[in-house]
Order: sequence, then C-alpha cells, then structure tokens
Amino acid sequence: MSAEAKITELKLELPPAPKAMGVYKPVLIHNGLAYISGHGPLQMDGTLSTGKVGKSVDQQAGYDAARQTGLAMLSTLKAHLGSLDKVKRLVKTFGMVNAVDDFTAHPAVINGFSELMAEVFGPDNGVAARSAIGVSGLPGEMIVEVEAIFEVEA
Repeated sequence: MSAEAKITELKLELPPAPKAMGVYKPVLIHNGLAYISGHGPLQMDGTLSTGKVGKSVDQQAGYDAARQTGLAMLSTLKAHLGSLDKVKRLVKTFGMVNAVDDFTAHPAVINGFSELMAEVFGPDNGVAARSAIGVSGLPGEMIVEVEAIFEVEA
C-alpha cells in the first residue's frame, strides 16, 4: 500500500508544514537522499508541545510528542516532494528528548516517531538506523526534536 493511501487509511492529520525559523533548509535533497532538519511536535494550530520529560510531562506525553513530530515531518516531506509516495525508505533517525538528568527511557519516547514511520512506510522501509538521546533543553522548550534522512525518488 502506498504511503499516501496508508495516511488516509490510518486517518492521520498532518499539521501545516513548518517554516524554517533560522538560516537553514527544512529539506535538502542530495544524491537521492532527503536530509530533514530537526522538527518538533507541531500541533494543528501551529503551537509546539512543550515540557521536560520526568518533570512537567511523563513518558507517554513524550511518546505522543514524538509521534506528532513525525506527522510534522511527513507534512514537510509532502510539501517538498508533492507526494509521500516518492519516499522510498527511512534511512536514519536522530531523536532528542528534553528530559531530566535521571530519565533514561529516551528510546521509548522516540518510539512514538519510529512506530509512526513503520505504520506509514511499512516494517521494511519505515524502520531505520536510529539514535535517541536525552538533552537538557530544546528550542522553545519542545519535548522532542527529531531529524531524519530519507531515500527519495529523484
């Protein structure tokens, strides 16, 4: 099933594609790879989910924020490529979790992003190499930030 059909089947709502908030490109395509700049948990109203896991939000809220970040990234890809069906596979994910020092379940939080990608692109093309780390803070106090690399049709 195509990624676009899967989005419809899962009844997923993509937020508006976020605009660059600095001197960078949200997407840079080079040699068939789409490098996606860091995205946060952008809601439909344009706000970001904020907080620190282990302090103001719990692990489930972090997971939900990572999933929402995935929806924002899909929106950016669709806006840039015209269709998510041009995505061949997810290659690499780098997830950062805004968390207290003693929180150690960063991979479980970033699973919100990774499980969404597996749902949309399938278990082979939607599962990638991945890193998940904790950080002491993120821009705008976002709960998570994720950057990724996708293989795309040229």
